[in-house]
Amino acid sequence: MSDLAGGFRYLLAGQRWVLGHGRWLGIGLLPGLVSLVLYAAALIGLGFGADDLVAWLTPFADGWGSPWLALLRGFLTVLLFGLGLFLAVITFTAVTLLIGQPFYESLSEEVDRGEGGEVPRSGLTLWRELWISARDSVRLLGRVLLYGVLLFALGFVPVIGQTVVPAIGFCVSGYFLTQELTGVALMRRRVELPGQLALLRSRRMLALGFGVPLVLSFLVPLVAVFLMPGAVAGATLMVRDLTADPDAGADAGADAGAVEPARAEGFGPPPAGYGRPTG
Repeated sequence: MSDLAGGFRYLLAGQRWVLGHGRWLGIGLLPGLVSLVLYAAALIGLGFGADDLVAWLTPFADGWGSPWLALLRGFLTVLLFGLGLFLAVITFTAVTLLIGQPFYESLSEEVDRGEGGEVPRSGLTLWRELWISARDSVRLLGRVLLYGVLLFALGFVPVIGQTVVPAIGFCVSGYFLTQELTGVALMRRRVELPGQLALLRSRRMLALGFGVPLVLSFLVPLVAVFLMPGAVAGATLMVRDLTADPDAGADAGADAGAVEPARAEGFGPPPAGYGRPTG
């Protein structure tokens, strides 16, 4: 429970950081607005076309009588839109981070600079960073799709499909959302995807405490756009403490090569007196 609360506190600390640095809040909103327009158009299109798509996928039910035909296709339409929403929540951050790579990397550097100590830099060119970010996002999307298909299938199980499965879906979304956001600061520390995943596996509850509330808030229109800059800041604050932990750094380094530890204590903004979360 302490790690769950700790992850949420990092999220709050990141929001407070950007509110105290208004210029970075404004800069960080731009990529999110572009992504929001793209995703809104895609989801609206799915909403209008879901009925026809489900009908095309279930020709065997054309001869079914009422109410079974309507019940089957209505249920599948809801599941299809839910899967689309699940993928939108997961990929929104990846697309936004890709669009806003220069902005969010600068924001992450500013958080490190403001908190004191060394400011890690990857030493890579912008195009190289964009390529790595896009490549890793595709790899993660493959993992997410596997989870999405499995959860979609489990959604047909009575009771469990309407209770347990959605809860698992939010946890999966939150975990990978945390990975995407911490990836900005970890890449500057030369920790690539395998090491990033290893680091978060060692603190799963911390990752869920950070990511799940964010996923839930992203379900409210426009909220994702306004929380993204603070989410990047909060993820950077989290990374500072995780990479300053010799045990966590060793676990990640074993999978991804060397980790540059951040020379920082605590994570700066309130809540006051809150240091590194303990597991």
